[in-house]
Amino acid sequence: MNAKFHLALPCEDINETRKFYTEVLGMPIGRHTETWIDINLYGNQITFTKSGDFNFNFKDYRLGEHVLPSFHFGLIVDTDYWGELYTKLFQDSQLEVSTEVSFMENKIGEHLSFFIKDPNGYMIEFKSFKSANEIFES
Repeated sequence: MNAKFHLALPCEDINETRKFYTEVLGMPIGRHTETWIDINLYGNQITFTKSGDFNFNFKDYRLGEHVLPSFHFGLIVDTDYWGELYTKLFQDSQLEVSTEVSFMENKIGEHLSFFIKDPNGYMIEFKSFKSANEIFES
């Protein structure tokens, strides 16, 4: 089965959120009003709803030598696109982009990964698996 995901998240500023996802990441918008917006994230739907102040303390976890945010979402892309996206976003000095990291080297599920933070403080992970058939392998 090939399914798409839907994720609904609160945000403080619809216009800043729209600008980030459309201008920085190049994603199209879907249905929207003055208080919510649907973003087409590679065929997946993220809905941001203006909710005022939202307080969420990010908890971290450790994967090998790296400390990662427990609360994040992301996309799995091919290696060529991952490299292009990393280069594009890393050059934008206004964005907080984590350093390129390779996880689980020489193991099942080896992948490249980086995180960026959107205007609402959400962490977005972009990852590329060395072998696409290992995405769900254990």
